[in-house]
Amino acid sequence: MNELPRNILRCIGNTSLLALRNIVPKNGSRILLKLESENPTGSMKDLVTSDAFSKEKLDHMKILGARLQIVHSESGGMTEKLTRDMIEAARVITEKTGGFWTDQLNNKDQIAAYHKMAGEIWIQTGGQIDGFVQMVGTAASLRGTGEALRRRNKQVRIVAVEPSESPVLSGGQPGSHKIDGVGAGFVVPLWQESIADQIEQVSTAEAAAMAIRLAREEGLFAGTSTGGNVIAALRLAEQLGPHATVVTVMCDTGMKYLKTYGTALT
Repeated sequence: MNELPRNILRCIGNTSLLALRNIVPKNGSRILLKLESENPTGSMKDLVTSDAFSKEKLDHMKILGARLQIVHSESGGMTEKLTRDMIEAARVITEKTGGFWTDQLNNKDQIAAYHKMAGEIWIQTGGQIDGFVQMVGTAASLRGTGEALRRRNKQVRIVAVEPSESPVLSGGQPGSHKIDGVGAGFVVPLWQESIADQIEQVSTAEAAAMAIRLAREEGLFAGTSTGGNVIAALRLAEQLGPHATVVTVMCDTGMKYLKTYGTALT
């Protein structure tokens, strides 16, 4: 009999890798989705929060026992100012309470953590992976996974994805968008231009529409960042052709966006 996990933290990782069946390009690559939504919180990670994030996310953290300090977003979306305000709020709380600040935008430990996810992907694909696609928040997941995959196969094509409303990685101007958890509004410290072979831009509307398509056509209820990932993965799949394999990430579950999607549907 397999050993049972000692606590909920032991349930993190070893998530499934699922092939998309219906949302696939004609004569394009196979697209595999790494279901990080299977993790205990239903997400890759949880963040210092703002009213720009969905109410369901905030309620979820409250139920788990978190005391929330909400940082107000002037535009209702993600912006450079909001990101920097949240960073400062986290620093002040840590200083006042004597707590531990993960310093997510600068902490390189998370890069090493994503090496493990790359190892899972490599094993699950049997080493047959030609492209990896991921939206950029702190850049740790793209960089950590991309670096580890490249050590195994230098030919793996790494694609970064950012909101088209705030295309700072592409040299554009920052702006407000509504794709939770990504697109900080400035070039984040962990970003390295050399890790990405190309940068794709996806709008909030495109990402939300794809998330709804994933639910209806694939039975996968995901958030907007996943929608953005899949759009960029489809583009790469068309470029690489029918004999390649592209992997991207289901970052979290759509259960955290019920109100957002409900409004869009009506």
